Amino acid sequence: MLALTLPLVFALLIFEGWTQHEVDAAKARTPCVSPVPEAVAKGGPVIGINRDGIRTGSMPARTVALTFDGGPDPVWTPRLLDLLRRNRARATFFVHGAQAARHPELIRRIRAEGHEIGSNTYTGAVLGESSAPRFRSELELTQSALAGAAGVRTNLLRMPRTTTPDTLCGREWQAARRATGYGYVLVAADRGARRPAQGIVRQLSQTESAYLEARRLLKSRSVDRFTTVSEGLGLVPYSSPSVVERWLGAGLIQVTRLGQAFSTAMIWVLGVAGGLGVLRLLLLALFARAHVRRLERFRTGAPWMRETSGPVTVLVPAYNEEAGIGSTLRSLLGSTHRQLQVIVIDDGSSDRTADIAENMGDPRVEVVRQANSGKAAALNTGLARARYDIVVMVDADTVFEPDAIERIVQPLAHPAVGAVSGNTKVGNRRSLLARWQHLEYVFGFNLDRRMFEVLECMPTVPGAIGAFRRDAVIGVGGVSEDTLAEDTDLTMALWRAGWRVLYEESAVAWTEVPTTLRQLWRQRYRWCYGTLQAMWKHRGALVGTGPAGRFGRRGLTYLALFQVALPLLAPVIDVYALYGVLFRDPLESAGVWFAFLGVQIVCSGYALRLDGEPVRALWSMPFQILVYRQLMYLVVIQSLVALLFGSRLRWQRMKRSGTAAEQIGGPVPYRSVPMP
Repeated sequence: MLALTLPLVFALLIFEGWTQHEVDAAKARTPCVSPVPEAVAKGGPVIGINRDGIRTGSMPARTVALTFDGGPDPVWTPRLLDLLRRNRARATFFVHGAQAARHPELIRRIRAEGHEIGSNTYTGAVLGESSAPRFRSELELTQSALAGAAGVRTNLLRMPRTTTPDTLCGREWQAARRATGYGYVLVAADRGARRPAQGIVRQLSQTESAYLEARRLLKSRSVDRFTTVSEGLGLVPYSSPSVVERWLGAGLIQVTRLGQAFSTAMIWVLGVAGGLGVLRLLLLALFARAHVRRLERFRTGAPWMRETSGPVTVLVPAYNEEAGIGSTLRSLLGSTHRQLQVIVIDDGSSDRTADIAENMGDPRVEVVRQANSGKAAALNTGLARARYDIVVMVDADTVFEPDAIERIVQPLAHPAVGAVSGNTKVGNRRSLLARWQHLEYVFGFNLDRRMFEVLECMPTVPGAIGAFRRDAVIGVGGVSEDTLAEDTDLTMALWRAGWRVLYEESAVAWTEVPTTLRQLWRQRYRWCYGTLQAMWKHRGALVGTGPAGRFGRRGLTYLALFQVALPLLAPVIDVYALYGVLFRDPLESAGVWFAFLGVQIVCSGYALRLDGEPVRALWSMPFQILVYRQLMYLVVIQSLVALLFGSRLRWQRMKRSGTAAEQIGGPVPYRSVPMP
């Protein structure tokens, strides 16, 4: 993501035309170590260097040249111009080229009202601290801006961060000599002890205090005229720019306008993305708490829901899963729910997957071999052979707590419930990438499911562990092969058919997650792409009634806002955070970023507590945000682009190592109480 972020940041720098680094460099630069030449130190504030040497000039007696640095400022420049017009005075405005490109209409007004324009460089950079390319760019870009705005090329230069001639020392004097080599006349300011009656060049900014100072001077009775620097000394202030310079200047102004529009748009996007991010965190925390209170609530006299203890069919689709199929089947056969039919559907594996399953030595395990047809087809094959009314679908890389099957089928005792999601946890947590996924599973998936249950809009029963009514699945046409996210597709189809879908957090299954970026990218790309397909397929739920309508208006809206729109907008937060640290107020930008991080850590800590996980896992969360989350943003962007352009993806599986059982018997989640 950094590779994408930095070009955007530097583009913003060019568009906005300002760099805080140069200001900081000016504040921190070392004192003068070599004095300014005596002819300059004792001469007037207007300095030129030609073949005859150094020449300086001062304003005639009772003549004041008001000079204003910076700008043009959209607030204070018009006020200063109005003040000068009322007093029939003229002045010299030393402008920043960047501001001139932003506000060309003010440059034209300055010229139209008879005032003079000089260069204060493009960004206010300290020329003595600038490299040779930066030095030339600061001067040439300013000339381009003035040529495009008013058709002039100024010969006057005010060195930024300098005042009287004796401040042009050391590296600033070397820069001043270079500037005069380009044909500039340098304009400094007289010392404060010099009286207006003696003739002065007064240096002012474009602020309220400068406005008040200018108004005071304009009322002085010891001054006969307020004029420009060039008129006071008989200088030629301008030369004619070439056609190319005018054309380049017009282009610079247009680019600056585009940059301003782009920056404004990014600020709005930043506000929207930040608002969505905070809203999601608040919703997760609020509804997770509501879910816990619902589990704890007990109404005296309310009837207890009967327990489900009937036989269960477990479907295990498998393709080249020899590394983990043995652990998966052993955990299923060790379940406290003994009445099981375990059907392993070998989907054309080229390894020993089917052989391992057949050699388990338990009559409850049945193996079905078929040509490779994909996961959805394998599940439908198993569904056709299921003997029992309740079907649990699991992945062949997952291991289960002994009571997982028993717990996940209990909510199906309610006749309106068609499916139940289990609690999937990360089993292999040794690598940093796996730890990040562990946080994502607990905070991003399981906390989401608590909220979805409260809102009655669960969008996905994960393939790792989910329980279904067999007749409900058959009633929606079985497991669809239309999308790559068959679990999400099936869950949405059940909602649209009128069934409710719940979450049983105490039914824990441990899954193996990718341990390389390549595997993770491929897995999440398939998940995201399939989810987008399923959302589009079931968009009709938005106008549905009953459970279908609740799911559509709540679930699909949530997915669209927080799993599609937010990842598309979220990189702006990181771009602006980096931009702010580099070029604006680093403390303010870092403060906002860390505040958002703090809210995320608090919510993640709550999610870990609900899942019975140690909170020490939070140490890696800042790194997850900086690296892992950027990858997830790119996955969403690529998936959306692929879907819009009609690309088709094939179902892909990752190479397993059989490490899902590393955490078996580990932390258990907040246990629910029997529901009345």
